[in-house]
Amino acid sequence: MRRGYLLVFLAASMWGTLGIFATYIYRYGVDSFTMVFWRVLFALLILGSYITLFLRENPFTRKRLSFYAIYGLVGVFAFYTLYFYTVKISSVGFAVLLVYTAPAFSVVLGRLIFGEPITTEKAISLLMVMLGVILVAGNVDFNVGFLPLLTGISTGFVYSIYGIMAKFGVRDERPERVLFMTLFFGLLYLAPFAKFSVPSGAIPYLLGLAFFPTFLGYVLYNHALKEVEVSRASIVATVEPVVAIALAYILFGEKLSLPQIVGAILIVGASILVHSRGVEEEEIR
Repeated sequence: MRRGYLLVFLAASMWGTLGIFATYIYRYGVDSFTMVFWRVLFALLILGSYITLFLRENPFTRKRLSFYAIYGLVGVFAFYTLYFYTVKISSVGFAVLLVYTAPAFSVVLGRLIFGEPITTEKAISLLMVMLGVILVAGNVDFNVGFLPLLTGISTGFVYSIYGIMAKFGVRDERPERVLFMTLFFGLLYLAPFAKFSVPSGAIPYLLGLAFFPTFLGYVLYNHALKEVEVSRASIVATVEPVVAIALAYILFGEKLSLPQIVGAILIVGASILVHSRGVEEEEIR
């Protein structure tokens, strides 16, 4: 159990590097869909090599192809399409904020699909996370129309579906292969919207984006879901924006406001609460 929570925390820490790599990549004029396409392509090459050379298995499988086709459509293509469209019609801060409605959906879906109990500690942690994310997001303009609100909430819902489908996938398959097949189909959906050439200077950052927040992040998270409830994992994973603002402070000298610091404390506190109660419940069983 403790190992599972550690894996979630490490996965979220890897995801927190995404904004750093994206900042450098955007400087080369790479558009969002192209960035995601190359991120997924390089991650597939890294993951495929890892499965083949170290796990000594075939990364491809013919089992449950329809499942992986849907998973790639929802967890990769739909998520990024909704996310970047929300950014386009509103702001990055607003889009990021609504992505983290995902834990609320995960708690409800975890109850409906897996029978995970909605406990008092989960409800408190969820409130702490939502308030913390609002504070960490900073000065977000909420004066938006219905469409950004709809696409933003839809992004959070789709993000929660990733965890639900991963939970199903890792029950009967190695987590690395689940990720490989999901990314493979996601790449097929992304290809028509991406450019197949990028400036050479952007490639090292694209490789970093593929390795840290994609390969490492999702492999760690998929492994964690073999041990941790999807609702708890989703709440703990909200430490991602805390890592992101910490890295922005260290690498780019971005200032941290008092509300952001308070928000970070709330998010970390919620993660600790969920972890400690989860371990206690496991020990009681």
